[in-house]
Amino acid sequence: MGYVQDMGRKAFERNWVADFLAVLLRRREFLHVLIGARQTGKTTAAEQVIGKWRGPVISGSADMPLMPGPEWVETQWFRARQAARPPNRRPVLLVLDEVQKVRGWSESVKRLWDEDSRSRTSIRVLLLGSSSLLVQKGLTESLAGRFFLHRSAHWSHPECRAAFGWSLDEWIFYGGYPGAARLLPDEESWRRYVADALVETAIARDVLQMQTVAKPGLLRNLFGLSSQNPARILSYNKMLGTLQDAGNTVTLAHYLKLLGAAFLVSGLDRVSGRKRMRASSPKIVLWNNALVTAMSGMTYRETRADPAAWGWLVENAAGAHLLNALHTPRFSVGYWPVGNNEIDYVVSAGKKMTGIEIKSGRPGRLSGMESFRRRFPAARTLLVGSGGISLEEFFHANPMDFLDFNRHG
Repeated sequence: MGYVQDMGRKAFERNWVADFLAVLLRRREFLHVLIGARQTGKTTAAEQVIGKWRGPVISGSADMPLMPGPEWVETQWFRARQAARPPNRRPVLLVLDEVQKVRGWSESVKRLWDEDSRSRTSIRVLLLGSSSLLVQKGLTESLAGRFFLHRSAHWSHPECRAAFGWSLDEWIFYGGYPGAARLLPDEESWRRYVADALVETAIARDVLQMQTVAKPGLLRNLFGLSSQNPARILSYNKMLGTLQDAGNTVTLAHYLKLLGAAFLVSGLDRVSGRKRMRASSPKIVLWNNALVTAMSGMTYRETRADPAAWGWLVENAAGAHLLNALHTPRFSVGYWPVGNNEIDYVVSAGKKMTGIEIKSGRPGRLSGMESFRRRFPAARTLLVGSGGISLEEFFHANPMDFLDFNRHG
């Protein structure tokens, strides 16, 4: 197994950082907003952009124990305006990290941005956030038409291979949080880091601190139940019977949405015709396999030797791969079961659909694909794993390369 022994010399630069810098250097047309899960490199990417910026930079982080008010945004913006005054002739870069934690942030940003637009002040603005629900709420409510949204996804296998020397199997198990990778091969320390520094911090700061949650214990238990059931279809009634003080299905569906907004767990909807059935039993997908394996009691070797456990882990990795790569309004990811037949994932874009079946060696027939093709004759089907596109090829590529929505239909 390959590991990075000294990650402190030079941080790995993700391939989209250069494109991101190029966008910021263009004319002052939009606010730029970068969202994504904790520990996926948003702040590091911002620092890399700052290091290449040829002009003044003002940056600050609102990730504080006590939620700051709008005066925090105004102070950072004032500093940027001071840096933009003559004799400076270069654009100023203003970077505000964890901006969603500022009370009334979007109203303040809107007012200050519009003032600069009228005065033609040359400030480029980059906002970073780890709670997509809150950031996008502020954007749509106050900043419509003024922003361009970018996403920092969980790390892919090609990135983890380049940064850490991981094989595909290692990435499927360890999931690819770069901060946790430095603790390996000490699996116990790695598990504790993922549980304490990643999961608990995300739940406490990105969900509970930012939302009104009547039952925080239930939300944590829902995450725990999800981590034990990767890629499984769980009915809300089953969840109610498993979780203590579970309330009702509406509460569980809401809490699952909050966990998804923090890039932890999503409940995929069942596809029926061209629509997704939101009242259906959700298929649980965790956005990073570390959220599954760090919570289990099984080691890498034990999991790899257990065909059933490994099969679920591979299937969850495939769902996470789709969610991370296709997390835009154009696409929706669901699943399709009818009776005993099932298609693991269905990706929809407008009227076009692709059904994807994952085979990692677990026994099973392809009757689900046959039923899916009969039900949706215009849709494409893809077999990934045994007998189809290899897992190596699937996880190395952008899913768009296989979905090919621009040509079929």
